[in-house]
Amino acid sequence: MKSPGGLSGQAGGVRAAVKKRVFVAMSGGVDSSVAALLLKKRGYDAVGVFMRCWSQGSSDASGIGVPCSVEQDSEDARRVAGKLGIPFYVWDFEEEYKKRVVDYMVEGYQQGITPNPDVMCNREIKFGLFLDRALAMGADYVATGHYARLGVGSRVSGMGYRVKSEKPLNPSGYTLLAARDAQKDQSYFLWTLTQEKLARCLFPIGDYLKPQVREIARKAGLPTAEKKDSQGICFLGKITLADFLKRYIPGKPGWVMSTAGKILGTHEGAQFYTIGQRQGIGNVKHAKGNRVHAPVYVADKDMGRNVVIVAEGADNSALYRNSVTLTDINFISPVPPSLIRANKRIGENKIQVLARVRYRQPLTPATLRGNTLVFSKPQRFVAPGQSAVFYSKTHELLGGGVIINSK
Repeated sequence: MKSPGGLSGQAGGVRAAVKKRVFVAMSGGVDSSVAALLLKKRGYDAVGVFMRCWSQGSSDASGIGVPCSVEQDSEDARRVAGKLGIPFYVWDFEEEYKKRVVDYMVEGYQQGITPNPDVMCNREIKFGLFLDRALAMGADYVATGHYARLGVGSRVSGMGYRVKSEKPLNPSGYTLLAARDAQKDQSYFLWTLTQEKLARCLFPIGDYLKPQVREIARKAGLPTAEKKDSQGICFLGKITLADFLKRYIPGKPGWVMSTAGKILGTHEGAQFYTIGQRQGIGNVKHAKGNRVHAPVYVADKDMGRNVVIVAEGADNSALYRNSVTLTDINFISPVPPSLIRANKRIGENKIQVLARVRYRQPLTPATLRGNTLVFSKPQRFVAPGQSAVFYSKTHELLGGGVIINSK
């Protein structure tokens, strides 16, 4: 299979690409800026695109605008494109983003789950609408500033080559691996990608550590070299997630209860809380003279009774789960036979994986049987609506699914 841009298959060396056109999603941050720089240096016909997804003019259900740095980010991206001498466009996806990402998140919270808007944004916007429009305009590839690595046959990196020590699990297709920088790795949010989409993707900074990315930007004199990384969800601006949700979802006061069923306090609505949450859990220290002697965490929610159930102490057994049931499972490439074990007694296969159910959570051995993921040891803070993501021992992202319940 042809590698993206005709890159060399030797680790550590990349020859100039055949002149291929790549549209770069430029967010106005240093990562996507360096992605564009690297692509241009390697001979690509790069085009910068800023996606306007949520601006200061956007309003919530109450008609109140939610501030976001979109104008400054757009200008920063434009300045970088000017510095690099590449074309630059602003594409407006506000309406689609509102429907496919924001509304998706709000509706999920209304149902009592904790959706992941970053996963949905990648699926619907960056590798959905953006990719489709770029291809329609003549792009061969799209590129982003994600920290992840792309494999093509026996080669892997952000640009399509594999270090010699790694054996490909999908020798005839595309693979996606965790980034070299484990602290910045964003492969967790990319589990919905498919072979067809990966064939059109490049992740130029996946082989670099964050300090290296900043140093590249400094040496090139990019305007974003010292810009701070964005934190959290853009459309929240400076308000909390709970305050944002309250503009869409009416409050409904209810009880905060212990795992033993004792009333500890009150809350403003069970839909505003997520499993594992510690901050902002009602007035549990003051209701009816109760005193809580250790930090409390949300262990469960009873949406039917509008009850938030909390557990004292971070290591409370009520915060742990042994397994999860998944929906919308996606495998990026065929599961290699080496990971499959036949279970003749129940007539189905078991897939041995390394899994995580939260971003940056340490990987843990697990077994996927049908749509059930069983952990080798109990996992803490497992929230329905979040993603369970599977990896191989060589850090290849196999796929993932959305958690619908846990035990």
